[in-house]
Amino acid sequence: MESPYPELRRRLVEAELWPQGRMARLACYLVGLAVALFVLEKLLGLFAASWGEHLSGWVDFLTFFAAILFFVLAFSWVKRRILWRLRNRLIVTYVFIGVIPAVLLLAMALITLYGLAGQFAVYVVTSEIHSQLRTLDGVNTAISSEMLAHLGRGEKPVSETLAELRKRDPAWQRRGVCAWYGEKPLPLCSEFGSSAIAFPSFLQGAFHDIARDNGRLFLRVGSSVPSGSSRLIVVTSETFDKDLVAKIAANLGEITLYSSNIGVNQPAAKSKNDSTVAPGPGASAMKPKENQNAIVIMPGGASQVNQEVLPSTFTVGVIPIRSGTFDREITFGTPLPIVDWKTGKPDEVGAVLQVTTRVDVLYSHLFAAWGEFVRGMAYILLGLAIFFAIIELIAIIIGTRMTRTVTGVVAQLYEATRHVDRADFSHRIPVKSRDQLAQLAISFNSMTASIEKLIAEQKEKQRMENELAIAQEVQAQLFPRQTSEIESLEVHGFCRPARTVSGDYYDFLAASSHKMILAVGDISGKGISAALLMATIHSAVRAYSVESLPQIREPVAVGAVAGSGRLMSTWPDGIDVSPSALLSLLNHQLYESTPPEKYATLFLGVYDGRSRRMTYSNGGHLPPILISEDGAVRKLEAGGTVVGLFDNMCYEEGAVDMRPGEVFVAYSDGVTEPENDFGEFGEARLTELVRQNRQRPLTEITHIVTTAVDDWIGDKEQPDDVTLVLARAR
Repeated sequence: MESPYPELRRRLVEAELWPQGRMARLACYLVGLAVALFVLEKLLGLFAASWGEHLSGWVDFLTFFAAILFFVLAFSWVKRRILWRLRNRLIVTYVFIGVIPAVLLLAMALITLYGLAGQFAVYVVTSEIHSQLRTLDGVNTAISSEMLAHLGRGEKPVSETLAELRKRDPAWQRRGVCAWYGEKPLPLCSEFGSSAIAFPSFLQGAFHDIARDNGRLFLRVGSSVPSGSSRLIVVTSETFDKDLVAKIAANLGEITLYSSNIGVNQPAAKSKNDSTVAPGPGASAMKPKENQNAIVIMPGGASQVNQEVLPSTFTVGVIPIRSGTFDREITFGTPLPIVDWKTGKPDEVGAVLQVTTRVDVLYSHLFAAWGEFVRGMAYILLGLAIFFAIIELIAIIIGTRMTRTVTGVVAQLYEATRHVDRADFSHRIPVKSRDQLAQLAISFNSMTASIEKLIAEQKEKQRMENELAIAQEVQAQLFPRQTSEIESLEVHGFCRPARTVSGDYYDFLAASSHKMILAVGDISGKGISAALLMATIHSAVRAYSVESLPQIREPVAVGAVAGSGRLMSTWPDGIDVSPSALLSLLNHQLYESTPPEKYATLFLGVYDGRSRRMTYSNGGHLPPILISEDGAVRKLEAGGTVVGLFDNMCYEEGAVDMRPGEVFVAYSDGVTEPENDFGEFGEARLTELVRQNRQRPLTEITHIVTTAVDDWIGDKEQPDDVTLVLARAR
């Protein structure tokens, strides 16, 4: 039974969850090492706590480093799996470019609006507190002036203004005024209670703030003015309690005071002065909220280690009920500076005033005096919000469509490349638009069509090359593979095509034991057509000269009847062939069977070993040369024009004696006509090479000549077929 572990590993590898890279193996190694050290730490801790503590730092370090490596690996895995598709990449790009900045801007705007709304709510409360202080300060200034006037006249320092206020304004039933001349309390202070306000030894000028005195908070204002040899100090005070804050909280929301060392430290209770304040405009209905018991502050900033817990002193007012979807609850707090009345210095802890209200309430307070103009502005802002929402919706729709278009084309291109990879070049991408992506699809379709056409052409070319290879193989069979030499003449032939097949022709035919026919020709044109014509000439020459046809002793016009100059006989010693008559026959056949532009040059020579004489006729071919042992050169020029171009042509016949050691050289224009910067290779250079090496074997002479021709051509392409036929009399 096979183990399940290889199958599990294969599945993990396919899911790219098996550690394969160096980083993955290092992360797994670190995790394993951290686990081993953790186990060792616990085991050592059983014997001595100090032993295990030394390993905890290493465990933490290895775990942290391994976590970083796993995070990098996880990011790479997510990137490969999720961000492989272009659509997912575009979506992520749009999210980072468009969505996240918009969300951040919206979040910043909401946070800013929330902060401004909270600041405004706190501002409403603190401005009301400062308004109360300014009222007290005005009255305190009036009382001070009145008492200074009485003291200046030597009268009793009383204040008719204060008495009038207490009769007329019920709020002054909660307020008290105390005065000192020097450090001696005046009778005015006894009316409020001599123990109510302690003498402010720190007061040298004006004072208006919230003061902590005997565990309670007060709104206090004071003034110290010189009077004679002493100073007059007047202090006006009002208890900062639930009743006072409840008036401020009316029509606003819930206000909670957090402070320490305050005598009143209990939740608000239902009473006539408690949080059952009649709702005002913008707060038609109220609902209570559970009190916050305490709040934590850090005096001196967040860098302080010591924290101060401020308990809830009291809570007044109620939170208005939501009037709409966007009427959100806003809670904001602000430090409330408090002065210690005994020392006159700011309290280190102070107090915190927390306001909880709603957007509509703040809106009504902010624009209470603007009337219908504010409503119009609200409609304008709403219209702008709708307009921008529509633009954002249109942008999302356009972005989605563009994403689908781009990713669709990429997916089509990907699918098309898979077809191309399977050698299916007939696949085409549908084009449905006129943009650059459509042009890309059109270009791809054009490319695949071109590749398909090129492949078809390549197949056709390959077929032609195969056919040419076969033709080359067949043509190679036409050239003499084993030269039948006679006793008095050695021969050698060489042909190198410029292309796959050659249009040049050479052949050696042993007519008898002492006679040999030499044929050298050049077909017009190149390639397969020249090769076919060469095969025709090859077959005709062999047929007319060897295949038991009527033997021709002398040249006559082709088509003449027997007895009119055409003599036929069979010689006892073999075949007697007339080169000129054979050329006439070939000329007539080629003229009748080939197009007008097809023709050939052909040299035919018959060498008789007994007489050492060569009878020849040249049909327009380059005249062969004879190079004697003393270096003398003779040309074989007897003959006529090219073969196959004109009908009823007669060819002259010539004869030369070949002395022992004399070299016969027949060649095609591929030997003498190649050019370079110095001109053609030329017949003179060929003659000189053969003259200098005439004593060497014929194969070696051929190699020397062809190498010289190759060097003359250089790195250029061989312009024509190179054919060289050599014969040497012995």
